[in-house]
Amino acid sequence: MSGGFVESVQHKAQEVAKEDYEKARVLINDAAKSGSYLYPVKGIFYFFAHRALWKPLLSRLTSTLTLSAVVVGSMFAFTYLPQLALMVFVNGPLAVLTTVLLVLNESSVIISIISKNFMLQDAMLDTFDGTLVSRNATGILSEGRQLKSSGDSIQRLGKVLKSPFSRFSPKALVRYVMYLPLNFIPVVGTVAFILLNGRARGNSVHDRYFQLKRWSNAQKSNWLQEHKGPYAAFGTVATLLEMIPIASILFSFTNTVGAALWAADIEAKDTEMTRGTAPGLREAAENAE
Repeated sequence: MSGGFVESVQHKAQEVAKEDYEKARVLINDAAKSGSYLYPVKGIFYFFAHRALWKPLLSRLTSTLTLSAVVVGSMFAFTYLPQLALMVFVNGPLAVLTTVLLVLNESSVIISIISKNFMLQDAMLDTFDGTLVSRNATGILSEGRQLKSSGDSIQRLGKVLKSPFSRFSPKALVRYVMYLPLNFIPVVGTVAFILLNGRARGNSVHDRYFQLKRWSNAQKSNWLQEHKGPYAAFGTVATLLEMIPIASILFSFTNTVGAALWAADIEAKDTEMTRGTAPGLREAAENAE
């Protein structure tokens, strides 16, 4: 009887593992086909090639660099050794590296919370909207912002007609703390921690775009559910870039540019995602317009 029970459990475990593997394979395949993981990189090149997009960042450069230096320096000074002492027991020699990644990720979250809520919200909004202007996606942008007839992509931005990006939610912070213990699992745990935070990051990159589309919460949820792989891939690459000390703020802006470029391509139906969108969802999206 016990043998039959063990076999039943093993069979169920194999089924679950097979299902999870298949889901992961589909997500990875969707992400690869969409090319979404390239947009954070595209954002870097596009940002540096369009000087007008530098203006929002330059206007807050001193304060954001100071914030990054203070946060990263303080985190390494006060939390690295205590966390290393704990990580050594589970990660062994690799603890030196995994603890660095952990502290960088923690610093990134703190910098993100402070800067995006109190220092950079308007600048991020201008960067996203300015990128849409530079890509001639003014049709959708006019739904949420007045546009001037002349000037560069930033100078053309007028009064905001719709409230900007949502602020950092307590749910995001709770989720981060919940995932934090994963770092005590050697290598795999740290990778899982980054991937999980990347998935959450990806789900928020098009908040402004969905707002401009006037999509309901149901429409947003359907779209994100339909394209989990692409958004998780974008969010993971964006998270890794924003974990780089001092440069994290710069990459926050380039990631915003990348998200806007992606939105412009979706709007122009020039991505694998829109070519493969389910008819029902595409109809809902078009009705929202």
